[in-house]
Amino acid sequence: MITPSWKPMIFIVSAPSGAGKTTLCDRLQAEFKSLHYAVTATTRAPREGEVDGKSYYFLTREDFERRLSEGRFLESALVHGHRYGSPRDPVEQALKDGKDVLMNLDVQGAASVRDYVARLPMGDRLKREVVDIFVVPPSLEVLQNRLLKRGKDSQEVIERRLKQAEEEISHWREYRYMVVNDDLAEAYDNMRAIILAERHRISNRAEDRYE
Repeated sequence: MITPSWKPMIFIVSAPSGAGKTTLCDRLQAEFKSLHYAVTATTRAPREGEVDGKSYYFLTREDFERRLSEGRFLESALVHGHRYGSPRDPVEQALKDGKDVLMNLDVQGAASVRDYVARLPMGDRLKREVVDIFVVPPSLEVLQNRLLKRGKDSQEVIERRLKQAEEEISHWREYRYMVVNDDLAEAYDNMRAIILAERHRISNRAEDRYE
């Protein structure tokens, strides 16, 4: 009997600001040691406590633009005057090592990665399963209260984040899964269940059954 051998997958987690996706991703990393977290590159300066290669890859604008022109990012965006992007090389190496990859991306970044992977030729190391999960708050009112409790933003910024959240939530149908983060423990259990179920799924992955 031949034992099936599964190819590692790319897991994408998106959510409006304040919905808790970073906390959920941190918990997944803590439990699933073989889950590689894809660190984002940026041209902005490091903030207090941030570590290069762990928090972000901090690049000069020239270095970022050069890598972008060489096609070394899975997705990139210009946010508040700074470049952000997901480097391809570390993701490719993790998949080569047999590790699933976890990407913490906004709606735009998630769409870019889906499109990037879909357009790759068969046989490319990154041509594989992409499992996307959208984390949402139970309501915009709850999200507003969370943002207020954080105490990090002005009322003007909070209102802007809420409008952005409403627009992002309208894209929920683009994702395979949606997790409502009303209770953090329950939301994490649901995220964990998705990871485990996808790792054991057979349907729609016949092409990945054997090496």
